[in-house]
Amino acid sequence: RSETQLALQCVERKSDMSKPTYLGFPDSLDHPERWPPNDCSLIDSGDTAWVLSSSALVFFMTPGLAFFYAGLIHRRSVITIMMQVFVSLGVTTAVWFLIGFSLAFGETSRSIIGNPSSYPFFLNLDVCTPVGYPMWPTTGRIPGLLFAGYQMLFAVITPAVIAGAFADRFRFGPFLLFLALWVILVYCPFAHWVWNSNGYLFQWGVRDFAGGIVVHIAAGWSALGSVLFTGSRHFDSEHDRVIANTPHNRTFVALGVGILWFGWCGFNGGAGGAANGVEAFALTNSCISAGAGMLTWLAVEQHHTGKPSLVGACIGLVCGLATVGCSAGYIRPWAAFLVGSVAGPWCYAAIELRKAFKLDDALDVWGVHGAGGLLGSTLLGCLADEGINGMGRSGAFFGKQLCASVWTAFYSCAMTYLILTLINLVTPILPTKDQLRAGLDVSLHNELAYDEDAVKHARGLLSHVECAPACKDGAPEDIQVVGDAGHPTAGGAAAPPPAALPVFQQTTPALPQTGCA
Repeated sequence: RSETQLALQCVERKSDMSKPTYLGFPDSLDHPERWPPNDCSLIDSGDTAWVLSSSALVFFMTPGLAFFYAGLIHRRSVITIMMQVFVSLGVTTAVWFLIGFSLAFGETSRSIIGNPSSYPFFLNLDVCTPVGYPMWPTTGRIPGLLFAGYQMLFAVITPAVIAGAFADRFRFGPFLLFLALWVILVYCPFAHWVWNSNGYLFQWGVRDFAGGIVVHIAAGWSALGSVLFTGSRHFDSEHDRVIANTPHNRTFVALGVGILWFGWCGFNGGAGGAANGVEAFALTNSCISAGAGMLTWLAVEQHHTGKPSLVGACIGLVCGLATVGCSAGYIRPWAAFLVGSVAGPWCYAAIELRKAFKLDDALDVWGVHGAGGLLGSTLLGCLADEGINGMGRSGAFFGKQLCASVWTAFYSCAMTYLILTLINLVTPILPTKDQLRAGLDVSLHNELAYDEDAVKHARGLLSHVECAPACKDGAPEDIQVVGDAGHPTAGGAAAPPPAALPVFQQTTPALPQTGCA
């Protein structure tokens, strides 16, 4: 066929959409035969069922992360941190649907970034066209539409992880801008470079099975960049600092980690896009590394503090899972145990190093995900087994993994700092002193996490640590405390002593912008 016929085949919109439209990106003109055909018989029901199930598991990780962070943070910012995690389900999903998937897995030009016109609004994706070029190195057996949805859930949780680093230092509006820009400028490029079959790091020989580079290093070192930009939190006393850095609900921490581990079975176990032996290795290795990470963290914690803790066990588990992500589908179980065993003390040491440099990473995102992801990606070059997934350990492979990891860390940190600088020129990122004094849950979202706090807020009964000066003398006038008879007391004055806790009712506005938190 002539070059003209090839060109027409690639730019003409087909009725079955089996050949999408591409503008200005020449690969499809040179290799139109590489596109998988529109044929439902190529879709494997077993592979599709497993990736569908894995997608549900990965989705469940976002609520799990919200509970995990909510338990680790102090009680006046529970709503704020959960809102920052949950809102990524909206913002990142929209960005991924509109342009993100095209940038990450679309037709490429010079292996740098995907063509935005590849899959906008998920066009050119359907259930009968299997995943393949350019999204995947070879034609797979799951629908391309399912692949796009599965990858969307990876994209959703990754920027949400960063929110734990700058707790109490981010207004909600700027955070929405940060989510959108970070996904476009950090996540999508690395997803393209590492996971797209034409990405330059993939072609160079770098491998990342389930997000050790794209998710954990990118998010962890972006967290460091955000902390460098926002600076440390300011406290009026040492008591305030201790309260702010003490987990307020350890049961939430355990619940969140349990959900995360459950979801990680799909995060790592479904990353290969099939139901086969590689995925069996990935899932099994993930669980082994998580258990080893927990045990070694507890051993170090016992030696360092004298007592093991539930929170420490949960964090050690996450260290093991985050560290093994890059190598889960390339190594044998004995190697996964080694990775997890090293991950516990490695991440513990990273957190202590962070403290020594007085960096206020509130929930230690850098120490767990940044340091852990860097370690896991590098160890892949030493531990990969060619008999599992075609990649064998070697000095050259180790060097490539190390270089890619360092590059990812530098780019993510620097680009995040630049993004925050640009946003701050448009709208202030940091909350005001009045907002911080009132508590961000009240001042930003007009909500409190616990009913007893709402009652205290109404009555002005909180201590000087938890209460703003504006309400020490009594509750604001627009808050009413209702006694047993259902009659509000005037101006928030002391209510009659009821047998049970009084009902807290809200008028409009429900909670003031300054007041007890």
